[in-house]
Amino acid sequence: MVTTFCVSGAVIRKAGAGINMQISGSTLIGNSEYVVDEWINEAEAFINVATRKNWIDVYSTLNADTKLILRETAANLAAIYAISFDMSGFPSRVTAEDKINVLRDAVLRNISILRDEKVKDFITKS
Repeated sequence: MVTTFCVSGAVIRKAGAGINMQISGSTLIGNSEYVVDEWINEAEAFINVATRKNWIDVYSTLNADTKLILRETAANLAAIYAISFDMSGFPSRVTAEDKINVLRDAVLRNISILRDEKVKDFITKS
């Protein structure tokens, strides 16, 4: 599937320096972008279901601010998947879990914003 909200590079940046090098594309083992794209697709589906709106269908009509929130949310959620896939590259498991917690908090905040009816009014009128 094609990704809409973000690209694999955004996920790699969010996951940070400890990410498994096979995922980041720094080695030539397999098609690492495919794995990250799958996580992005899963994140996009989660965002659509959690907010009860199919943002992919209306993406081209959205303003830049809304697209940035969707990009941040998808990249953060997919980065959580990437970190969880292999935590061995981080200085410690606690460091990896701290990064996951920060990313998760941003995902939850953004989902809350995207669900808010006042925000939906703002989005459709801007």
